[in-house]
Amino acid sequence: MASKATGYPIAKIAAKIAIGKTLDEIINPVTKKTYACFEPALDYVVSKIPRWPFDKFQKANRRLGTQMKATGEVMALGRTIEESLLKAVRSLEVGLCHLELPEWKNKTKIEIIEKILKQDDERLFAISEAMRIGVTEKEIHELTKIDLFFLGKINNIIQLERRLGSEKDSMTLLYEAKRMGFSDRFISRLWNCTEEDIFQIRKQQKMNPVYKMVDTCAGEFESSTPYYYSTYEKEDEVLPSSKKKVVVLGSGPIRIGQGIEFDYATVHAIEAIRSMGLEAIIINNNPETVSTDFNISDRLYFEPLTLEDVYNVIEKEKPIGVIVQFGGQTAINLAEPLSKRGVNIIGTSTDDIDKAEDRKRFEELLRGLSIAQPLGCTVTSINEAVEKSAHLGFPVIVRPSYVLGGRAMEIVYNEAELNDYMSRAVQVNPSHPVLIDRYMIGREMEVDAISDGETVFIPGIMEHIEKAGVHSGDSIAVYPPQSVSKEILEQLSQTTILITKALNIKGLINLQFVIHDDEVFVLEVNPRS
Repeated sequence: MASKATGYPIAKIAAKIAIGKTLDEIINPVTKKTYACFEPALDYVVSKIPRWPFDKFQKANRRLGTQMKATGEVMALGRTIEESLLKAVRSLEVGLCHLELPEWKNKTKIEIIEKILKQDDERLFAISEAMRIGVTEKEIHELTKIDLFFLGKINNIIQLERRLGSEKDSMTLLYEAKRMGFSDRFISRLWNCTEEDIFQIRKQQKMNPVYKMVDTCAGEFESSTPYYYSTYEKEDEVLPSSKKKVVVLGSGPIRIGQGIEFDYATVHAIEAIRSMGLEAIIINNNPETVSTDFNISDRLYFEPLTLEDVYNVIEKEKPIGVIVQFGGQTAINLAEPLSKRGVNIIGTSTDDIDKAEDRKRFEELLRGLSIAQPLGCTVTSINEAVEKSAHLGFPVIVRPSYVLGGRAMEIVYNEAELNDYMSRAVQVNPSHPVLIDRYMIGREMEVDAISDGETVFIPGIMEHIEKAGVHSGDSIAVYPPQSVSKEILEQLSQTTILITKALNIKGLINLQFVIHDDEVFVLEVNPRS
């Protein structure tokens, strides 16, 4: 049992009183809180969910057992199990903002129960879908042997969903939903509006999260680590600071194609920021990284890397800007929505990031520079994919836009395989186009560079062992190159400088090339390294 405000065991408080200490002296001298000394309380709940790579390996056996299949994990903190669980779900970066499986909305009770019995990575979500169609906690307990306590917590979320759907525009209910960990995005769906609408409603109602400090000492002695999580209560434990601050976005859970390199870059960025006399703030949710050690940055926010959660921290801290280029695709994808809310993106501008990420704009850039690239196109429907692939000529490489590490990338050799890919691996629509490129057999080369906007520095060029078409995130590279002519290396360097300057890069950039018939073609450019 611990006191509500200090986190000290009651026995320790009593002992200090016995030897002459006053309650005021025992209270955290920084926060100087008042509290009910003997009121027991649960300070926070931690939820961890593994990150499985089944989005990349569609045909893998999803059944979970004793075999290790996860590549990483996410961690979330909240005042209740419901809150921390929902925060963990949206930290996974699997396209979900809530405890649900959208594609299972029209499944029958029998189909959902069969899904629950499979014991795969989607079981938690299948249980929530079962509760939505009326399967009781007791029935699910009999099927799974999951403790009724935890099933009750999931059911609390489902019951609040129903109330939100039937009592729209209730500010009391909105606050209750936020306290339970519901995202603005999910609430907007229930209220038939946009995420931005919910955000504006919260601003008008002054319904903002507060931040609590994590007690890293488990109540054994006073903790003052700058390690925070959000919740919807009244008291905020973040101390005000007048120093200029910079926020660095982390990369979220480790998955194939995205791992230690972004953690390494984040830590060194933090060291550089602090050496300049600025406060360095990290936002991340991966417990297995150096960047989330509490003593690396001036402040660490353990939060989902979504627009809502990240912007809440930015509103709280009011930094001079945010650095996105060390958090991989996760952070890059937040650059544009943060910029639209008036956040300063430090380094390469949002518009120039979009020039590299947006297929049409990037093709226009390369044409203007007379730089060759494989023939390709962007499609937003299955019919369009079939028509344009036939024009390009099979085989083709297909992949979703705005992804990292070769997720859902495949080489497709005919129309039947293309139809299978489009219906299985991606959800193609105008908001989520699919990229299709002519497959060119050759040697893949990779270049990392850094620029201050004028000078471009290239530390070296990497030569991939595998033939082009295998994503660089899965391949082995040699550094420096071993079998490429000086003329080709010079062309790679000059092309890198041209593109880097054209994109006005301030910071890191990564470029991938293929050498086909002794010609250099640009595969892709990433405004990060």
